Amino acid sequence: MRTPHAPHAPHAPHAPHAPRRVTPLAPAALLGAATMLALLAAPGALPGQSLAITGGKVYPVSGPPLENATVLIRNGRIAAVGSNVAIPADAQRIDASGKWVTPGLVNAATVLGLLEVQFSGGYQDNGAKGDKGIAASFRVWEGINPANTYIPATRKDGITTVAVVPSRGFVQGQAAAIDLVEGTVPQMLVKAPVAMVGDFANPQAAEATARGELVDRWRELLRDVKAYQLRKAQYDANQTRPLAARRADLEALIPVANGTMPLWLQVDRASDIEAALAFAKELGLRIVIAGGAEAWRVADKLAAARVPVMVGAMNNIPSSFSTLGQRQENAALLRAAGATVVLIGNGPGDESSFNVRNIRQEAGNAVAYGMRWDDALRAVTLSAAEALGVADKLGSLQVGRSANVVVWDGDPFEFATRAEHVFVRGVEYAKPTREEELTNRYKSRPPTYRSP
Repeated sequence: MRTPHAPHAPHAPHAPHAPRRVTPLAPAALLGAATMLALLAAPGALPGQSLAITGGKVYPVSGPPLENATVLIRNGRIAAVGSNVAIPADAQRIDASGKWVTPGLVNAATVLGLLEVQFSGGYQDNGAKGDKGIAASFRVWEGINPANTYIPATRKDGITTVAVVPSRGFVQGQAAAIDLVEGTVPQMLVKAPVAMVGDFANPQAAEATARGELVDRWRELLRDVKAYQLRKAQYDANQTRPLAARRADLEALIPVANGTMPLWLQVDRASDIEAALAFAKELGLRIVIAGGAEAWRVADKLAAARVPVMVGAMNNIPSSFSTLGQRQENAALLRAAGATVVLIGNGPGDESSFNVRNIRQEAGNAVAYGMRWDDALRAVTLSAAEALGVADKLGSLQVGRSANVVVWDGDPFEFATRAEHVFVRGVEYAKPTREEELTNRYKSRPPTYRSP
């Protein structure tokens, strides 16, 4: 119930004011104001202010490790790296003494942001229906949910960049590279597309019944792409024979057929990998082998062809007859032969979605099974960035690269190691993840007991 107020004494009338003229802000000024507000709200250094990570053991990846070194960040980029870096007086400092400093890790094969927990009934935007198994025009990044709860948890463990990769069918669609920043999908994008993704081992994906038929469908499709490229006017006038795909898919495959966009082929069996190498040579394609359970058996041929291989090191249990030769020494044997290796998840569970951060354990296992530590670090940083076509932007601690930097309390491939500071484009992200919020919530709640 409200207490009634005593009536106010009447006010004397005010003299009328002349109307104020309000000058509207120009669009550029509005944009500048909005940008400034966003930057002020974000953690990390202010625009123009430097940030120096000092005293740590720095692993640039592009060069040898540096003891007691400094990484200087300005305007979201790396401004200097070395043992004798001049630190501006206004720089914010982070003492990394006794710590390890590396580029942010890169996981090159995920569906992060495209689906929720399996069997949850939530959204699943990682696969397109396509036409007869062909969905080349499918741009998987257009379905990313920036509010996906696994993104902060992934970033918290030092993974700052991922590739989002489509699935389903034999031409599955276009992949993209994103930085794990807070913002919209266009703000997250580093490069799109980075590759076309396809299946080179499962005939059913192409509505075929044998591997040879699957290869023939690939061959026919890419030859039709080249025919379409030469006769677009006739195609539009309905003056060509029927082609193997619809127009949007043919258009999307032109860079693949021209050799300017890599084609990532999911394939495991050694003989299938050899068939993929022959197919790529025949048609002048740039390919990457993804999966590659038996790639170690043809490591010399992959190295000679300069074809990168995306493999994992957590699992040696065959999941099919195509992976009977799977072994955890795969990555080490490939590197020993001179092949380029990109480490991705192949362990138990769904490492492409909510366990994306397990890429650290993949690298640690690869080292345990014979891979050099430096090679493992490169396989989850610079080699991954090269496979994505973004090595000029990230993957190493070089001047001018994006300031995707992680300060670790020890060897990042050790299970107990934690990322103490994670920077993406020079902004530090330290907010609690959904996991941590739930843990703290239920830890702070006293237990309740019910009588039987």
